[in-house]
Amino acid sequence: MKEYLIVISGASGSVYGLRLVERLLSGGAGVTVVATKAGREVMAFETGFTLPESGAVEALLRFLGLPTSLPLRVVEPSDLFDRVASGSNAPDAMIVCPASMGFVAAVAAGMAADLPERAADVMLKECRPLVLVPRETPLSLIHLRNLTAVTEAGAVVVPAMPAFYTKPASLDDMVNFVVGKVLDVLGVEHELYRRWGA
Repeated sequence: MKEYLIVISGASGSVYGLRLVERLLSGGAGVTVVATKAGREVMAFETGFTLPESGAVEALLRFLGLPTSLPLRVVEPSDLFDRVASGSNAPDAMIVCPASMGFVAAVAAGMAADLPERAADVMLKECRPLVLVPRETPLSLIHLRNLTAVTEAGAVVVPAMPAFYTKPASLDDMVNFVVGKVLDVLGVEHELYRRWGA
């Protein structure tokens, strides 16, 4: 079974990360979720869902409408003793969705002040897939340089940019397109959007 780490940072667009969790779990993968403090706050503001301090696994699965038996873990960002902090037990891939520009800057600088930053550093040093989904506009020169630095270090940047050739009829369609592009990068099959020419 594939194991994925999803970090929800403080950028707008936590719905992307939540949909990604739902799709990966529904596809039979194991998922570990780490939400930063700002990520929790933005998620609560944008979706109305507050990730609790305890019982988070059951609460998140219920919010996503999934069975509580699925292989989900929710880990606190302060837990540097969690297994994803070690290169000897790194997940198959890590996705930061959404990725704030502050988080991108920390990864670009090699920071490892908390579990999400340490896990990103592990993925890069172990040459494992690290996908960053920035949701920011406009981008400053500092943002562009940090995104370039993480790409040069081995990360893949998948900006949260919905397309319109799929003729989206709802917000769900637009979210599905972005999440589908992330799944494409991971090599995970899906039918979240209609491909060009199909």
